[in-house]
Amino acid sequence: MSTPKISVAAVAPLALNDHAFSAKCDLPYGLRVAHIRSAMEEFLRFLELINGSLVSKEIVPLESFLMPANFSSIVGEFMAAAIPRYCSTLTKNRYHNGHPDLIPVGVYAGDASLHADEGVEIKASRHLSGWQGHNAEDVWLMVFVFDSSAPRDATKCAPFRPFRFVKVVGAKITKSDWNFSGRSATSRRTITATITHSGFEKMEANWIYRTDVSTIPEKSPEKQRL
Repeated sequence: MSTPKISVAAVAPLALNDHAFSAKCDLPYGLRVAHIRSAMEEFLRFLELINGSLVSKEIVPLESFLMPANFSSIVGEFMAAAIPRYCSTLTKNRYHNGHPDLIPVGVYAGDASLHADEGVEIKASRHLSGWQGHNAEDVWLMVFVFDSSAPRDATKCAPFRPFRFVKVVGAKITKSDWNFSGRSATSRRTITATITHSGFEKMEANWIYRTDVSTIPEKSPEKQRL
């Protein structure tokens, strides 16, 4: 059975809700809500351009064929690259796989650090909670939660859902806000750490952007490095 054609208009991501941004959130290192919003809008323009081009050539949209964790990684990497274009006090960590993703400008030699004590780690996820990573660390963590179609939707004959940002939350969390998930002796699953209820509450209390989440379907875990 052939895949139904999707129109260019149908894959356009949903615009941000002007009334969904917080005026009371506490952000570090000179970062402002306006900087985050500009980066989010830039990603929406990027995805509209990519998906519009794909479907015009009768290719399925990006989020419909990439593995869910890979697409989440693209969202997170894009935000980490875009925010410094609007926030002059933060820069992308130039150390390969350095932690965290964003560090204060001029604090570390060459704006690069394998493991910096200061900065902002970025994560993107389809999940409303239970965010995972490989390292339990003290860090200012910001999570961009989104909803979109995924490859599994095609197997369920589900209609395409255009990308939308659902919420953005962030706070300084500590090692005690993580919980390591064990594994059996025969398992090949990567050991991960999950944000606990205490960490989740800290981040939710300092929400940056928040829309209605009641229509988001249940999803299986996506494991990503933080």
